[in-house]
This record gives sequence, structure tokens and C-alpha cells, in this order.
Amino acid sequence: MRQGYHRYPFMKMGGLIKALLAFALGAFAFVSTAQARYIAPMSQGVYASQPTVGVGVVIVKGSEVLMIRRGQPPRQGEWSIPGGTQELGETVRETAVREILEETGLSIANLKLIDVVDAFGKHPDGSLRTQWVLVDFRADWVAGEPVAGSDAAHAEWMSLERITALELWPETLRIIETALKMG
Repeated sequence: MRQGYHRYPFMKMGGLIKALLAFALGAFAFVSTAQARYIAPMSQGVYASQPTVGVGVVIVKGSEVLMIRRGQPPRQGEWSIPGGTQELGETVRETAVREILEETGLSIANLKLIDVVDAFGKHPDGSLRTQWVLVDFRADWVAGEPVAGSDAAHAEWMSLERITALELWPETLRIIETALKMG
């Protein structure tokens, strides 16, 4: 993970902790109105203060697609396409290449944008818990054998027939099908 982007190390922390530390240190400019608006008592849980950008990549090798079984939340234990969270200072394309190398050990090329998907997580009371902006790419496999790393528990090449038999989030299946049509 990249270091040195925040004047105060606590600025990487979330919501309530960030606001309390900012208040204590007089760093009011670092707490936005959006963050303050969503801070709630801990008994009510954590609320989103801003969207998070995630990048997913449909990696194609011949007629197969690389799938990973997620080793970490969200959707821990479920099958998905590899990817991860954009870091400060990265383009989404740089995020795609970095995440694929970290998560699977593969080299990729020919990134093509498939779609941008909004995903919302809600608390039981219906309030917003998280918001993800998911930027999905198609890429060609260049080199390497898939090895589960960082957030992946398992990685393997699968045919579309096998993928459709998995219990995937419908948006993930749509993204994979779209990527295969792009060629």
C-alpha cells in the first residue's frame, strides 16, 4: 500500500475516529461535510461517508475466464472476477494491473472498459452502509499461472458454461458475458 499521502496518519481511518482526532488536533479542514453528515453513534453501526472505487478485471485466456474465490469481505467465500480498491494517486487502469498481479500473479494487457456499476450496501434499517463504484475491464492474459494471493483464497480458469453454474452476483455474470462478446 502506498504511504505518505496524508498529512496526518489518522486520515486513513474512517468516520468517527477521523472526526474525533481531527477535532482534537484542530484539523477541521480534513473532515468534510459529507463525512460529518454520516457520522452516527457506534450503537447504530458504521455509515458510508463517500463511495469507494473498486476495479474488476475479466481476464480472458482462449475461451476461459479467470475466476477467484474471495478470501476477504465483502462476499468472502464467493466466486468473482479478480480486482480491488483504487489507491490514492492511481488511475483505474493502474489499479487493474496492480490488483491482478497482487491477487493472482498474472500479467495482463489490452485493457478495455466494460462498464461502471454502482453497488450499495444497506443496514437492516435501510440506511446506507457502503457505496461502491465498480469499474470493470476486460483484459487478455499475457503470462503467469494463477496463484491466489492477497485477497483471493483460490484462483482458476473456467469456461463460461462452468461460470454460469456458479451462484454469482447477477452483475458479475453480466460483466463476464459482455467481456466475452467484446473479443
